[in-house]
Formats: sequence, structure tokens, C-alpha cells
Amino acid sequence: MIKKEYIRSVLNIFAKSPFKPLGMHANKAGEAVRKLSESVLAYCEDDMERVEQLNHEIDDIEHEADMIKQTIRSELSSSIMLPVNASDLLSFLKPQDSITDDAQEVSYWLTLRRLEASTDIREGFLKLMEKTLETVEIYERLVDTLSELLETSFSKRDVEETLALVVEVEEMEHQVDIVEKKLIQKVFMEEDALGGAGVYHLVQLITGIGNIADKAEHAADRLRTMVMRR
Repeated sequence: MIKKEYIRSVLNIFAKSPFKPLGMHANKAGEAVRKLSESVLAYCEDDMERVEQLNHEIDDIEHEADMIKQTIRSELSSSIMLPVNASDLLSFLKPQDSITDDAQEVSYWLTLRRLEASTDIREGFLKLMEKTLETVEIYERLVDTLSELLETSFSKRDVEETLALVVEVEEMEHQVDIVEKKLIQKVFMEEDALGGAGVYHLVQLITGIGNIADKAEHAADRLRTMVMRR
């Protein structure tokens, strides 16, 4: 029943605007990353029961995002007229979809092992997650501008505002990358206390969170290409 309702909803919206379902899909990515942020906080506070609960919630969000993605793809295969190249749109949709996938993957890894690390590393995790969430939320704002572009027939001013948001996403991803590298260094400095398995697990979590920002930056770049080649 839920699946049919989602598909019907996306189809109805797609008939009105081909960009609004993309916004719905991006919002699912943001929703998943916000849940992941809650999960990282719970993880740093040793609340594994909450981590498990949020893992299930993120699984549900990822499933909903997949249904939206599948509907968008099926509609693009029809003769619908688009203001942009369909292959460019699909190329942009793929990394956007990976944001939710990566959030789901990190959420699962959080459930596998308790965090046994210093306060410094815990604070680093929270900072990394904060910067990553900020990146994704700027990305959400970026995707929201697509509908505005359509309504204004891609006016020069609105295109410039959209491209400026792409740069913001890129700048935030760079900040995430800096925090990620410093945090990995701290983990290896505590290798004796953490043990090999502990180091491996933490590095997987750190790079997984960083990958979320990478995918947002990649999707933003593809969106820029899509808009510029319209």
C-alpha cells in the first residue's frame, strides 16, 4: 500500500513538474542524513538502543528514496518533454541517490561495535557529522532551485543563484575533507588503545561519513552541468 501511494504521488507531481520529484528525492537524502546525525550523537553517548532504532528508520527512508528514483527513471523513459537533457538528469540523479545509500551504510556500521575512544575522537565525530549535514542541507537548497529555474525559464539571475549554491556545496565538502583527514590521524595516534579492529571500524565510519559529503558535491557538479547544457 505504501509503495503504491508513493508511486502515485510521484507520478502526479511529475506530470506538473519534472523537477519536483527530484526535490522529493533530495529531501529523502537530507532526511536520512539528519537521522544519521542523531545516530552519531547517540553513538557518541553510548546509546546503542537508539542507534539500532535509527538504523531501522534510515532503512525505511532509503527504501522510500529508491521508490521515488525508480518512478523518476520510468517516467523519463516515456516521451515526456524535458527542459534539460534526460541523460544529464539521470547522471545527476545517480550520485544524489548515493547520499541516502551511504547514510544507510554508515548507520549499519554504527550498530556493529560500541565506540571505545577518547573524548577528542568523539568530539571529532560530532564535528565531522555536523559539517557533512551542513553540506547536504545546502545541497537540498540547491535542488530546490530547479523548480524555480523552470518557472522563470532559466533566467540569468536564477541560474547564477543556483550556480552560487553549487560553489557553496563544494566549499563545504572541502571543509569536511579537512576534518575527515585530521580525525583519521587522531584515530591512528590512539592505535595502541583502540586495537586493530577498533581502528578499522572507526576509519570505516569516518570515511563513510565523508563519502556522503563527496556524493553531495558530485551531484552538485552534475547538476551544474545539467543546467549549463540545457
